[in-house]
Amino acid sequence: MAEQKQQQRSNSTPTEPDRSERTIAAPELPYRPSDPPGYRPKIGLIGCGGITGQHLDAYRNAKYDIAALCDVVLANAEKRQAEYFPKADVYDDYRKLLARDDIEVVDITTHPDVRPPLIEAALEAGKHVLSQKPFVLDLDEGERLVELATKKQRLLAVNQNARWAPHFSYAREAYQAGLLGQLHGVHMAKRWDHRWVEGTPFEKIKHLILYDFAIHWFDFVNYLLDKEKPLRVFATTTRTRDQKLMPALSASVTILYPHTQVTLSFDAATPFGEQDETYLAGSQGSLRSTGPDERNQAVTLFTTEGIAQPKLEGCWFPDGFHGSMGELLSAIAEGREATNSGAQNLTGLATCFAAIHSAETGEVVVPGDVRSLRKSSR
Repeated sequence: MAEQKQQQRSNSTPTEPDRSERTIAAPELPYRPSDPPGYRPKIGLIGCGGITGQHLDAYRNAKYDIAALCDVVLANAEKRQAEYFPKADVYDDYRKLLARDDIEVVDITTHPDVRPPLIEAALEAGKHVLSQKPFVLDLDEGERLVELATKKQRLLAVNQNARWAPHFSYAREAYQAGLLGQLHGVHMAKRWDHRWVEGTPFEKIKHLILYDFAIHWFDFVNYLLDKEKPLRVFATTTRTRDQKLMPALSASVTILYPHTQVTLSFDAATPFGEQDETYLAGSQGSLRSTGPDERNQAVTLFTTEGIAQPKLEGCWFPDGFHGSMGELLSAIAEGREATNSGAQNLTGLATCFAAIHSAETGEVVVPGDVRSLRKSSR
């Protein structure tokens, strides 16, 4: 193959450079979070746990109007009030927040076990809703909430914040702009040390990697291949020889689409040489993103015109949280469905459920066949 390519080069005219190796300017793509001009509704936050610092930091930077904070432990709401939005009101009863006519949008950040009734109550109260991920533990329940949102003419979106991580967002935009042609393969590998969860509630999640962590990767693939339906999933998990945590720290997933192969690989007990890589292989171009972690990535775009290396701005945290809420607000202002809608999110969730069931049983699973996650399988 190398000799053949060399022969082709020797037969070309001296003035004709190989375009596939030419350095070109990076295409300007709309990968950054955006907001609707002039629309800043009052927003209420239900649940003021640890991750909400990222939410509120992003919202403060975006100059959103956070009017109320609520948590069953009032001190948690008061802490977030003091840190981010001193003028916001605080509650320990979400019903008081939902009773306010001036609040149009509610961000619900509680754990998934208790979230569906809160989403339902918010929709019934006429609020638009941004749900924390994973959206639901039961696909039928998710579909019911989506139907309720439609009935109430409210928008229900999911905080799949990885979609607005700069490298993921640029990759998606490059594909949607036609720069890669038809996707043949999507291959993602992450090698890092997730043992920081020892001594936290996370270490009690049986499928910590596939469920709580990899949901971002399942969602990215689902959004990227939104026009295709995943056909089959096969997944494995393995405990490392020296791990002390209950959940397995190594996992791999293969997802077959009609014309695209997807592989996901997770090595969560890697204390040295951490690496995060994404590769999109297409008929007209490819894209590679790599770095020591998901927040520090260098992107290279290979096209028929040459090689580009965009210098991306921003970082997953907090840009991803800005992007999720910004997309919901834009959809409200423009009278359309949000791209991170609850309905769109269900396919990625179904793929996640299928992967977990596959890892449990050793079987190939069709996404959608597994409708619910029992507590024991999470």
